Amino acid sequence: MSKRDYYEVLGVGRDASDEDIKKAYRRLAMKHHPDRNPDHPKSEERFKEAKEAYEILSDASKRKAYDQFGHAGVDQNGGAGFGGGGFGGFGGQGFADAFGDIFGDIFGGGGSGGRRSSNVYRGADLRYNLEISLEEAAHGTETKIRIPTLEECEACHGTGAKAGTQPTVCPTCGGHGQVRMQQGFFSIQQTCPRCNGSGKIIANPCSSCSGNGRIKKQKTLAVKIPAGVDEGDRIRLSGEGEAGVNGGPPGDLYVVIHIKPHAMFKREHNDLHCEMPISFATAALGGEIEIPTLDGSAKLKIPAETQTGRVFRLRGKGIKGVRTHAFGDMLCHVVVETPVSLTERQKELLQEFETLSMQNQSTHQPRAKSWMDKVKEFFAQ
Repeated sequence: MSKRDYYEVLGVGRDASDEDIKKAYRRLAMKHHPDRNPDHPKSEERFKEAKEAYEILSDASKRKAYDQFGHAGVDQNGGAGFGGGGFGGFGGQGFADAFGDIFGDIFGGGGSGGRRSSNVYRGADLRYNLEISLEEAAHGTETKIRIPTLEECEACHGTGAKAGTQPTVCPTCGGHGQVRMQQGFFSIQQTCPRCNGSGKIIANPCSSCSGNGRIKKQKTLAVKIPAGVDEGDRIRLSGEGEAGVNGGPPGDLYVVIHIKPHAMFKREHNDLHCEMPISFATAALGGEIEIPTLDGSAKLKIPAETQTGRVFRLRGKGIKGVRTHAFGDMLCHVVVETPVSLTERQKELLQEFETLSMQNQSTHQPRAKSWMDKVKEFFAQ
């Protein structure tokens, strides 16, 4: 039976790029892989057909010969047949790369076959929780922190080998850090059991770091806290994380801000809230009181007949955030304080006041009068 056109098999045009051909093959291989279609005998045939087409079209010289002479141009040198490379050989680096990617997609594996894996890794990022006061958050500050970390070993300069020696290339994986095992037409890639993926063998480990290339240390860092930071904000210190592996770059340190509870103020974004207790006389007659702010104090005029729960806003007395040029406000919540530990004379005066107030309750206590009327209506039903 004559073979189908390779471009038709992959579903691409004759002007398709190498990347288009690779993508088309990966799609078909994923669709027709025998392990995914155990109940469809034709799937293996389609899988082999796509593999054969890819082997030819992914190789520049074989593709040129195929474009010029068709199947006759490639069959005679065994490039396309299964007798030459077959599934055991995979014939060529390009195919190994594509099949390795597919294998990872199908089975959840990592790397791609044929690619030399990099054994240089960036160091881990670190997190440090820093607790500061509300005043420090508002005005900014500078502090020092002490953190545990992994740093490059000074004795071996991160190689893990004893001074005067060098690590050697792992003979099992050839420095790749991974080995490939072939079973039939499967190619399985796994971490090299001899070097544990490092690609190197250390015959004489460094005594300071025991061959790890990194040592545990404590380091002290100065951290500048900008004015206006809020709860949960992060400050990034580039390169202050753990040292990299095999000469890789260090990670970063993230300082996470936590603000201590304040005795007087509660912060909401860039606004400040506070409770402001005032006396019964001040609430009834009005007056002027002094209230604290983060920058000193301010005077607030209380109008007569102020009720509990009223909120007074002081513009610009809050916090200027990190990402804004404007200050927030301070919101003062009025709480009318009930007097305690009264003398006999004070009790007499309050009783006299209560008697006089009840004579014209609708004028002096409109909310109480309205509430009592509702109570009477409720019980009258």
